[in-house]
Amino acid sequence: MNSENENTEELNEENTASEAQQNEETVAEEVVVEKSELELAQEAAAIANDKYLRLYSEFDNFRKRSSKEKIELIKSASEDVIKNMLPIVDDFQRAMKHNAEVNDADSIKQGFELIYNKLYGSLEAKGLKKIEAQGEVFNADIHEAITNIPAPSDDMKGKIMDVVEEGYYLGEKIIRFPKVVIGQ
Repeated sequence: MNSENENTEELNEENTASEAQQNEETVAEEVVVEKSELELAQEAAAIANDKYLRLYSEFDNFRKRSSKEKIELIKSASEDVIKNMLPIVDDFQRAMKHNAEVNDADSIKQGFELIYNKLYGSLEAKGLKKIEAQGEVFNADIHEAITNIPAPSDDMKGKIMDVVEEGYYLGEKIIRFPKVVIGQ
């Protein structure tokens, strides 16, 4: 019986040793699996951080580029307007030279009317439009009242009697409000 007990003990020891060895292998595999999951998570975080930095840099470059383009657009817009005004300046210079030699007031008037029409036509081509105010009902959103005067008739009360300074739209935006006198 002793020999049976010894055999049983040996088998138990072998089983225990075998189980311990399997447990160590399982723990080692779990450590390897855990390390690889940790490493994968770190790599994923590094990739995400790299993408974030690249995207941030790209957006910053876009912001700077669009700011420069906006400044250049503003400069080139005024350049275009000035180029269109240069022929009118030339016309004024010619008119001044011509007016020094001429005593006829009608020809001087005609010359100034031609230059005015050319200037106004050039501005209209750029989107300038005059605000018609004379005889209209006063609207505080569009008109700027300078003074009130007694209305000559009841139908002129609350209407614009006189326009002191014209107002203008540039496209749909009011760039200068007309200064008006209102009938009371």
